[in-house]
Amino acid sequence: MSVLSRLKPNAGAKRKKTRPGRGPGSGLGKTAGRGQKGQKARASGIKPGFEGGQTPIFRRLPKVGFKNNFAATVANVNVGELDTFGAGTEVTLETLREKRLVQGRFDLVKVLGDGELTKKLVVHAHAFSATAKAKIEGAGEASSSSRRPRAASAVGTQRADGEVAKSGALRTPASGPQSFA
Repeated sequence: MSVLSRLKPNAGAKRKKTRPGRGPGSGLGKTAGRGQKGQKARASGIKPGFEGGQTPIFRRLPKVGFKNNFAATVANVNVGELDTFGAGTEVTLETLREKRLVQGRFDLVKVLGDGELTKKLVVHAHAFSATAKAKIEGAGEASSSSRRPRAASAVGTQRADGEVAKSGALRTPASGPQSFA
């Protein structure tokens, strides 16, 4: 007979879960351990944030600022970081992720002008700063930009293809990345 078939917990190690309000024999019958009457004995109890009639902290403190939940999250890459790529490489979002220059979740990638670029690269991103664009083109190659489309909000908004979008419709995406040299 194997040892595994004879294993069992020590005496007193396993206890039944206490069930309040299940009769006097349970030890927590009648008032179920809540005592007699009062606010703490009731089912609803005390509201979160209630401070006994004193003005609660969330009303005493001033309300400051605003957080735009719909703002685009921008991942920044400096021109100096792009120097890790080989000469003539086409830099895309996928290659930036492989080199771990951008990580996590983001909506747009913007190339900024900090650092120096010594190699010719073809860079694809959503946006470029003026200095980054000048440094990339100064190194001898082009950079291309493609902005993501925004949702149409007004009734009868004109789309990129010339059609008029109806209420609640979205604009169609642009034809693709725009290149400038």
